[in-house]
Amino acid sequence: MTDGKVLVVGATGKVGRHVVAGLLAEGVEVRAMTTRDPAEVALPDGVEVVRGDVTVPDSLPLDGVGSVFLVWPLLSAELAPPVVDVIAKRAGRIVYLSATSAGDDDVFHTQVERLIEASEADWTFLRAGGFASNVLGWADEISSAGVVRDAYGAAARPLIHEKDIADVAVRVLVDEGHSGAKYALTGPEVSTQSEQLRTIGEAIGRPLRWEEVSRGAARRQLLDNGWPASFADGALDYRERISRDPEPVSPHVAQVTGRPARTFREWVDDHVADFR
Repeated sequence: MTDGKVLVVGATGKVGRHVVAGLLAEGVEVRAMTTRDPAEVALPDGVEVVRGDVTVPDSLPLDGVGSVFLVWPLLSAELAPPVVDVIAKRAGRIVYLSATSAGDDDVFHTQVERLIEASEADWTFLRAGGFASNVLGWADEISSAGVVRDAYGAAARPLIHEKDIADVAVRVLVDEGHSGAKYALTGPEVSTQSEQLRTIGEAIGRPLRWEEVSRGAARRQLLDNGWPASFADGALDYRERISRDPEPVSPHVAQVTGRPARTFREWVDDHVADFR
């Protein structure tokens, strides 16, 4: 059981808001951090909302905090060392939302994990796989034309519902026995991008079509959307790889929470309005 309040970094994000709600349901004191005006943040009653910037150590509201649910918002770990240091010294426990790609030397999640491991903190890493919410990037194409144009429709992975990540985080923060664990978190079933699109169509009652485009065209689209070239190339390389060798399913959501992970169709049913 966590001692003291839990500081939730990224409390208004896709995962963080569910972590806040889950901790409240467990009777845990929650301090939600936001870069916005706390008065403008819509979170449940009973949550202490404070302003802070995770990249600025002196701004972190750590008084009385025993554990921190940490989301790192940047694509570089350059600013992370002093932040990890102050959290480790003042809070003592870090539950870090990492990624399944952690372990590669050139991935910032790996660098943040190593900083945490080398610190004084007790820690647990939640290595999340592909977020189901990433397919919201198709919403405009779906609503306007019913066609998604992209590369690697055969790329296959077990997308995870953001609520499952949050449920695991709550159990790790509330229960004993998770120190030093590195949990790979995925959904319960593998599906390709084109299959995911078909599932969305079934849920909204419209036939949707995947239109395969070249890697070059997909790359230009990512660059036009503001992606750095190195990230665009890395993403496309990864899609190509999982077209041949799909991501595996992990049992950790079920093992930690005691219930099966939510399916992709369940995620779609929770987000139907976003595609209409």
